[in-house]
Amino acid sequence: MSADKEKLLAELDRCVVEMDDETVAGVAQEYVDNGFDAYDGIVNGLSKGMEKAGELYEQEEYFVPELLICSDAMYNGLDVLRPHLPKDAGHGSAAVVIGVVQGDTHDIGKNLVKIMLEAAGFQVYDLGRDVEPRAFVDKAKEVGASIICLSTLMTTTMHNMKTVVDLLREEGLQDKIKVMIGGGPVSQAYAAQIGADAYTTDAAAAAGWAKAAAAEEQNQ
Repeated sequence: MSADKEKLLAELDRCVVEMDDETVAGVAQEYVDNGFDAYDGIVNGLSKGMEKAGELYEQEEYFVPELLICSDAMYNGLDVLRPHLPKDAGHGSAAVVIGVVQGDTHDIGKNLVKIMLEAAGFQVYDLGRDVEPRAFVDKAKEVGASIICLSTLMTTTMHNMKTVVDLLREEGLQDKIKVMIGGGPVSQAYAAQIGADAYTTDAAAAAGWAKAAAAEEQNQ
């Protein structure tokens, strides 16, 4: 990796952590003008910065206003990088329903996963935040989705993930529609406990799992 790329990735990271929402677009533009990979810019630049901002929030060094400006900086950078993401045509027909479960309005992680899934060629239906369990199932049936992605950052709303899995099971859809979960309090153990198909730790891992799941479905 070139020194310039490393430097620009570090600068994208810094802009997000330090709430530099005005400088970040110029840095992102310089990054793509140099022909560097947009996916790397998101994963190893903007996302890293947002992860650090999230850690500062958990440590109570940052509060909601700071976190919102960090996310503004991230989105300003994303606006520049997103059009340069390579399209993976292999999963163009596969539909994914994504959202933050009922009771939670934290959507930064969900938005990153959505971007990565779109970059991987999926048709993504974003239900937004504070989404009731039934809406995920109804939308997945409506659009013929093979994957539902559920996110939460609150322990008090995790049970809504189980409700979605239970609804799919009740309707005999658990083999047709896979459920991927993620977010701060969620774990592999919890995924196994509720019968979810996957737990992923970050947006890149989520897209990777979805690609593998779609490829497996195509081969069946």
